[in-house]
Parts: sequence; structure tokens; C-alpha cells
Amino acid sequence: MSRIKLAILDDYQNISSRHFAHLTSRVDISHFPDTLDPRDPAQQQQLIARLRPFDAILAMRERTPFFAETIAALPNLKLLLTTGNRNLSLDLPALTARGIPVAGTVGRPPGVNSTVQHTWALILALARHVARDDAALKAGKWQGSLGVNLSGKTLALLGLGKLGAQVGRIAILAFGMKVIAWSANLTQAKADEQATAQGLPAGSFEAVPEKAEFLRRADVLSVHYVLSERSRGIIGAEELAALRPCAMIVNTSRGPLIDEKALLETLNGGRIRGAALDVFDPEPLPADSPWRTTAWGVDGRSEVLLTPHMGYGEEELINGWYKEVAANLERWLDGKDLQIRLN
Repeated sequence: MSRIKLAILDDYQNISSRHFAHLTSRVDISHFPDTLDPRDPAQQQQLIARLRPFDAILAMRERTPFFAETIAALPNLKLLLTTGNRNLSLDLPALTARGIPVAGTVGRPPGVNSTVQHTWALILALARHVARDDAALKAGKWQGSLGVNLSGKTLALLGLGKLGAQVGRIAILAFGMKVIAWSANLTQAKADEQATAQGLPAGSFEAVPEKAEFLRRADVLSVHYVLSERSRGIIGAEELAALRPCAMIVNTSRGPLIDEKALLETLNGGRIRGAALDVFDPEPLPADSPWRTTAWGVDGRSEVLLTPHMGYGEEELINGWYKEVAANLERWLDGKDLQIRLN
């Protein structure tokens, strides 16, 4: 029997290797840390050529999409593994039609979610000019900006699921902020349920019925929405124009939720205080992206703080995911049922 060939995709820091070391006598493992975007036809053909020899593929959660066309062009594929307990960039019906099982992971470290922690890191870093002051100090300069006191300010949560509610809880308990929320179907009763789940009194999160009013009241707008075709561009030029000049935007959810062109125009015009972004489209961010190449925070432009999709880039989380995936691969090799089946 020929050895199984496994492709591990998008492991930017080469974290996975040690978790699969015990399987190298049974599996030929290849690593491809450079992401290819199949939305670009040329890159899709490169991706197909790269993956055609492999029996199994490990996809880091949502870094490389798998469309039906890609799946159909991989005749040897027998197993698709992914990190996380869902991966919206996989065409599960196409994989199921081919009889290819898809298995994910469940484990998360206890306590406050890693994306929630990163959201607050960005809010505080933007409000207190941490990156700017660090760069200035290292360049021989001293004070050149003043921080923003968050106490008493209004945190506006676009989306009030589990992550948004955790962010809101910290705002209230740590900083004494007011917390308002909006989503397409949010009611005050649902907002009260989320508050109660966080150990807060009903009314702690105010559901604002009108999106425009919600945006006008925001001092910090934090995005926690699920990306779909309906929600793509949910913050566009009209919504950005509703924000006050003192407002800050933080996005740790998905890049396409905010219209990029409109956001760039808003920030280049200095029409809001600033933005802290952890997510983009595409990812990784191209080297010539205006996010990388613009001199933000000078000549009237807004402050911009960037991180490379680190909301879930946490040691315990990523190592735990790879450990689970390796255990699932071993189960499959031994003819046992896979855990965390997604199809």
C-alpha cells in the first residue's frame, strides 16, 4: 500500500510540524506556507497543480478557500482536515458529493476568547497611540500625541453574539463605558439575554433600532458580524459618513464587512479619529496595499493601526488545534471514526 500524502497549508509560523512528527513513518507530509487565492484564476490553477497529488489536505481555518471547481480538480483527495469547528470557506456540499469527509477541531483555551483579547488590545493601542509613540520614541522623539480616556465613552457593537457580548462586558466592568449594539435582527430582549449570559444586569447592552443612530452615537465602533453575501459591505460610505470625527473603528471580524474603498477615503480625509484593523481582503495583505504604503496619522490623515489577522493567532489555541488535527488524522489512518465531522 502506498503512503498517504498530506499537504499542510498556510502554517505561517511552522507550528504544525512537531504535532505531526509521530506520523512521519506513515505519512509523507508537505508544507505550503504561502497562501494562494483561488478567486484569482491564475492562482486557482496554481493551487490545483500544487494539491493534485495529495490524498489529504489540512486547511488552516479560512485562509485558503476550497470552491467546488477546486475540489472537482483534485482526483486523489480522500480527506480534508481543518482547524476550528466551522470553516465557511469550504464548499461542504461539493466535498460531501465527492464522499470526502471533512473534520475540524473544537478545543479552545478556557477564559476570555482570544479574539476578544485582541479586540481590546487594538482598542487600547489605538486610543493610547501605542504604536505611534513606540516608533517615535525609538526614533529619538518624545511626546507627540495625547491618549483618549475611554471611561464614560460609548462602545458600539456591530453584532452582539458571544464575542461582541464579551467585548461589551469588559467595556462596562473595566472602563465604565456605555455599550450599545445593532444588528439586522437585534431586539432589546435579545440584548438583555446576552447581558445576562455575561453576568450583567438586563439593560446593560442597549439595542439601538436604527443603524444610523447607532453609528452617530459611537465613540468606538467594534465589528463582530458574520460575513455573508448579505452582510458584505454592511459598513459602507453612508455608514462611515454617519460617524462623528472623534470615532474609532476596530475590525477583528472579517475585512469585507467594511467597504474598503470607502474606508480608505474616510481615513485619507481624516474624517474620523482612526481605525484598527486585524482583517483584510485579500489575506495575506499584498505588499503594495495602500494599508501598508500610506503614511497614516500625518498630513491630515487618520491614525491607522494594523495587525496580521492575529485575533485567533494565540499560542495555546493554534497549537491545540494542530494537536487535535494530528489526532484526527491518526484516527483516519487507523480506520476509526473521525471526530468533529463537519459534513
